Amino acid sequence: MLLLVRWLAGRSLRFLHALGALLGWAGYAFSPSYRRRLDANAALAGLGAAERRAAVAEAGKLVAELPRLWLRPRDRAIDDPVRWEGEALLDELLARGKGLVLLTPHMGSFEVSAQAYAERFGARQPITVLYRPARQAWLRDLEETARARPALATAPATLAGVRQMLRALKKGETVGLLPDQVPPDGLGVWAPFFGQPAYTMTLAARLVQQTGAAVAVLVTERLPRGAGYVVRALPLSEPLPAQADDAASAAAINRAMEAVIRLRPAQYLWGYHRYKAPRQVEAA
Repeated sequence: MLLLVRWLAGRSLRFLHALGALLGWAGYAFSPSYRRRLDANAALAGLGAAERRAAVAEAGKLVAELPRLWLRPRDRAIDDPVRWEGEALLDELLARGKGLVLLTPHMGSFEVSAQAYAERFGARQPITVLYRPARQAWLRDLEETARARPALATAPATLAGVRQMLRALKKGETVGLLPDQVPPDGLGVWAPFFGQPAYTMTLAARLVQQTGAAVAVLVTERLPRGAGYVVRALPLSEPLPAQADDAASAAAINRAMEAVIRLRPAQYLWGYHRYKAPRQVEAA
């Protein structure tokens, strides 16, 4: 498997996206459970047939582009063109000299977001990103070594990882996380997401409220025909509650993510099992 991954890492982005589109449709065709979940989740957001078809291909592109992103030399910039929009917002927030929380949904090339931030702003303010370790040992070892880059540290989704992120914020650094990732038991609350209850992490809002850090959204759009990426920094569509209120904060973050996803709905990962209940958590 590693030999195949390394071979793919040397292919062009255009080739990988073409291959990924085929893989996306293969997964959709041969996995009934994945197909039902993608269709149901996309229907909740009101996606039409054309957008749903595009989402199937985009999910495959996400998987196919990972070897190229992960296996390039650590000290080399992203090999494909990266255009920024909204970087003035990050300049403004970083100028405050406090920590910064960046929220990135499962949308577009979300693996690019942290790497692009580290390349552009890391020398000024490093970033630590939260991730959930893969179950397969070979993939877990690969992602742990590939994701860590200059000015970019990784923190596992464990208590130790949360402490690592708190330390980073208290030092005035940046942290990044996926606020639409289903958290473990006890680390979330049920909140509406496209009209359906979803178990939503409380960590994002708590980091902001406990440290006084600024908060923004960072998303990366995948351009067609392997032309590269557009990284966008956006403000939250609404402010988080000033007081610690897990339910209200989770609902506000979900609404903010919905607003961002609606900008490029075909690039959201609708096949992600967003509405599952973690073990020992009672379903909504």
